[in-house]
This record gives sequence, C-alpha cells and structure tokens, in this order.
Amino acid sequence: VKESNPVLVDELIPKLLGIGEVQKVLQNLLREGISIRDLLSIFETLADHAAATRDTDILTEYVRQSLKRAISSKYFPMNETTSVVTLDPRAEQDIMNSVKQTEQGAYITLDPEKTQRLMQSVKVEAEKLENLGKNPIIVTSPIVRMYFKRLTKDYYPDLIVISYNEIESNVELQSVGMVTE
Repeated sequence: VKESNPVLVDELIPKLLGIGEVQKVLQNLLREGISIRDLLSIFETLADHAAATRDTDILTEYVRQSLKRAISSKYFPMNETTSVVTLDPRAEQDIMNSVKQTEQGAYITLDPEKTQRLMQSVKVEAEKLENLGKNPIIVTSPIVRMYFKRLTKDYYPDLIVISYNEIESNVELQSVGMVTE
C-alpha cells in the first residue's frame, strides 16, 4: 500500500483514521463485492471525509460514491438498458425515521410488521428481475442505501443495493417495479 502514495497514506493513517477503521471500510466494500483495487481513490476519499466523520459505515458510502465508475461498469453494461427496481420514497422516509444513532453506531428500529411487508415486496420485485434473467438490483437514495442493505441482508444476502450517486450519468436504467410497504 505504501508504495502507491506514501504521503497520502501517512496523512491518513494514523492522523485521521486508525488502521482498524480503514480496514473496516475495505471489509465493508469487499462484503458487497466492490473491488478495492483503486486504493488511491479510496484513501483520497477517506482523507477528504475523515475530518467530518469517523463512522466507518458513512465513510464506506462516500468511498462507494467515489468508485461509481467501477460500480457502474460492474452492474450496468454499456450501451444497454438495465432493468432495476426502485425503493418507494415513503418506505425510504420510514427507514430513515427508524434509524437510531448510538455511540456504537446506527441501528434500525423499523416496526416488525412494516419490515415483513417490505421484505415481501423485495421478494416479489426481485423475482421479477430474476425471471427476466437479470441481477436483482434495487436503487435507492444515497442516505438510505446502507440502512436498506442492512435491513435486507439477512433475508436476501445476494441482493444488490445501489444508490443513485453510485451510477454514472451515461447509464441507462429502466425501473420494472418499486419496493413498497
């Protein structure tokens, strides 16, 4: 790592973030299948945002946005319209309203009945995509992405959840459904 840009690494670790925090961000990316090859962009993004927050989940979201080219090329073939499912803005609002921040990080307190309805809707909408032979991709607003992914991971671990800020502007998307409560 140090060979790539020793000044940036020295500026980032340990002045702004500990090695454990950087490692957690890298693990978060890998857990969702995001390549960490572009360490320079990852470290630059961490250095840019570490002064504002040391929350590794939020830092991961910033890094994902800086890797939008790689994310787009992985999930959205060029010159092809990709079918996706979106998340109902009301459901997004309910998820955001249920997020509680603590010293240990954020957790979701969404009503169990609402969670069940949401997961049933995810199942129906993801199956639409799978029946078309497509990856089940749900697109959300940036602020909701990590919470929605956290909410769905126990039910649908392979579900791809991407925020609008992680998609290149030249990508053609077609919504074939909406996850609702």
